[in-house]
Amino acid sequence: MCGIAGFISADGKHGEALVARMTARLIHRGPDGGAHWLDPETGIALGHRRLSIIDVSAQGDQPMVSASGRYVMIFNGEIFNYADLRTALEAAGAAPRWRGHSDTEVLLQAIETWGVERALQQAEGQLALALWDRLERRLHLARDRFGEKPLYWGWAGRDFVFASELKALAQHPALDRSLDPEAVASYFRYAYVPAPWSIYRDVRKLEPGALLSLDLADLKSRKVETRPYWRAADEISAGLADRFSGSEDDAVEALDARLRAIVKSRMVSDVPLGALLSGGIDSSIIVALMQQAASRPVKTFTIGSWDKALNEAEHAREVARVLGTEHTELYVGGDEALGVVPRLAEMYDEPFADSSQIPTHLVSALARRHVTVALSGDGGDELFGGYNRYIYGPAWNRLSRTPLGARRFAAGVVHAAPPAAWSALFKAAGPLAPGALRHGRAGDKLHKFAHKLTARSEASFLKLLLSAWETPQDILSGGAHGLDIPAERLPALPLGGFAERAMALDTTNYLPDDILVKVDRASMAVSLEARAPFLDSGLLRFAWSLPMEMKLKGKSGKRVLKRVLERYVPRRLFERPKAGFAVPVGTWLRSDLKDWGESLVSRERLSDGGLFDVEAVRRVWAEHQSGRRDWSARLWAVLMFQAWRDAEEGPHAGSALQSEAKRAPRRTPAGASSSN
Repeated sequence: MCGIAGFISADGKHGEALVARMTARLIHRGPDGGAHWLDPETGIALGHRRLSIIDVSAQGDQPMVSASGRYVMIFNGEIFNYADLRTALEAAGAAPRWRGHSDTEVLLQAIETWGVERALQQAEGQLALALWDRLERRLHLARDRFGEKPLYWGWAGRDFVFASELKALAQHPALDRSLDPEAVASYFRYAYVPAPWSIYRDVRKLEPGALLSLDLADLKSRKVETRPYWRAADEISAGLADRFSGSEDDAVEALDARLRAIVKSRMVSDVPLGALLSGGIDSSIIVALMQQAASRPVKTFTIGSWDKALNEAEHAREVARVLGTEHTELYVGGDEALGVVPRLAEMYDEPFADSSQIPTHLVSALARRHVTVALSGDGGDELFGGYNRYIYGPAWNRLSRTPLGARRFAAGVVHAAPPAAWSALFKAAGPLAPGALRHGRAGDKLHKFAHKLTARSEASFLKLLLSAWETPQDILSGGAHGLDIPAERLPALPLGGFAERAMALDTTNYLPDDILVKVDRASMAVSLEARAPFLDSGLLRFAWSLPMEMKLKGKSGKRVLKRVLERYVPRRLFERPKAGFAVPVGTWLRSDLKDWGESLVSRERLSDGGLFDVEAVRRVWAEHQSGRRDWSARLWAVLMFQAWRDAEEGPHAGSALQSEAKRAPRRTPAGASSSN
């Protein structure tokens, strides 16, 4: 895994010093070495930081020039089927005299032999790359299918710039860091900035499965072409059109075989490898299959919490014992977790407010003490129906038959009592309480669901399930509404119900823009390569070919996945309510983080720049502090934004940046065009 950065300088003014500064900001992504390649005649500069995983010798160093000399490439990622591609090139008589055995060299030769688009379609892996075609004087940028590896691009004055992270782009002196008001509003709604937008107006994220091309002759006009070489929606559609015709037993057998092959391919590494084990279904099955393929105990890592309602370390320990792994666990208290908070803004580069970023970073840091590569279970929920929200379809059907006024009244009744009071009531009720409210923070769960009672339609209900601030304009003074994801991003597919619509939406939006961003930044901050075997294009198609009842039946998700796991681990170890990878942010904001939070949402700080409706934010802060409401998700979004402002501009960020965000209209970088 690596970090890449570069630019095309319109006037040749910027060169080696700038690309060196850019790559220096990515040293955490590639601590094992760095280099750059420049062509003063064209103004192109390519920079690379290397985390050595496959072929750790100098033969795998980048930037790498192709055998013919036509292409120069910098590459971040791993190609898991590179051995098969190498064999195919050799069989076709297209193989050069190999200089080493890196996947970078194989991918570069595949591009030279088959062309960029076909090579990307043949390559299964996680990647972000920049490829300079010296013959056609054309730059290509590409990102992997699911969005595991990041790639930003945009304009800095007259120069075209790109990098793995925004902090590298910020080294260019001409980069305009004015905020995109619609990106800001979208962030407050969903707690992340959805692609293709970034927090900056003149910078974009390359979308998953996309290929961007820029001719040197079009640099002045800023004519950029982006097109998909792969779409998740196409794989979903193919699965829906070719339904699995066997029995559930057949599906379990087929899934087991597929996962075995995929996991084995993700274990190829020339450096120590392990797995992140939460004790949940997804990570447990990955570890089980790793152990089946390994000749020695797999190294597994778990973070434990002293909060029993959030702790899954005991379950992970038992799974590790049954599977026979070499298990390491670390229990962290508030001090260790809170110690991560000041580093989050720098780590994530743009506002990001999924609070599970904290334990994800902690477990990554734990794993990095022992291994360089770690497999995870990310993607299993989206493919096999694991999130609680997927079971809410019947609930919406019942709610929609109840008058909106009555639902609003019921929500008011719930919110009239604080979460703690409801939790105490359900605890006293014992088995008489509804099943979903017998565990953990029942009052918080009830409060969160009560707000969903006010939905006017299924799309509105789904948006409420996905949102931190459902109406960000309530706290933003600029009038921006942000992206309406359920309406604008749901793939045009023959989806059969609420659960399928939610799963498709999560696969194409929440997964790449939240989950994979969280994992990438949290792991790469400590130079750990994270691999997610569930993110396989063939597995995505297979999962969507299965009838929904094989994935989600009643209130139980991941049905076939559980049956596969049952082959390796007793069902009692994983058949329990989903806890998630969470930290008690709501409690911290009333205790350990109270002073920190108050400093960020003081009237003075909120007024700085005129971005916020100060009284609206203060009202939410006061309600949370009183204990009457749990506004932790909303407040975490505000606090992470304010912390990012501090990291961006220094303490008490100046008003010019925020005023610009308030005034500026939403726009695509000048001259950009897209065939998406």
